[in-house]
Amino acid sequence: MDPVTLAFLLVGALGLVVLVVALLGGEFLHLAGTDADGPFSLPVIAAFVGGAGFVGAIPAALLPDAMGTGGRIALSAVIGLLGALPLAFGALRLTAAVMHMRTDPTLTEQALAGALGVVITPIGAGGYGEVRIRVHGQDLKYAARSDEPLAIGTPVFVTEALSATAVEVVSTAAR
Repeated sequence: MDPVTLAFLLVGALGLVVLVVALLGGEFLHLAGTDADGPFSLPVIAAFVGGAGFVGAIPAALLPDAMGTGGRIALSAVIGLLGALPLAFGALRLTAAVMHMRTDPTLTEQALAGALGVVITPIGAGGYGEVRIRVHGQDLKYAARSDEPLAIGTPVFVTEALSATAVEVVSTAAR
């Protein structure tokens, strides 16, 4: 392998190393104490450097030696830089999409009030049992207190959250 192609491949490998560092340790390597975002984020820089190296290696390997070393380097660098632009733009769009994606809100005690569920361990009058409540599309088990006794399978409505692990419920079954 000739030295020009090898040099471009090493630049591409450097881009991969920067990408691995950005993905595995990016939280610890903030530039100048701030979050580098947008076109100067580590993933975008890594995509640009890696793309310039790997795309530039293709013409470096295919161009004839008759062009001379300087001509091959110049043309390969121009092609590599042009090929790196769409890769960097793609990395920019991908990281922006991942960083700004919508997620479900964090479950809080306030989200439990008004939830529906079912008794899974009988609740004695004024005592505790267990209920399964569906919150944000997920079934969760809570200790439950009720003023009236409730049997297994009784549908319930959460009136308030007593703590992070216990709720007050009332029966929604027809009487």
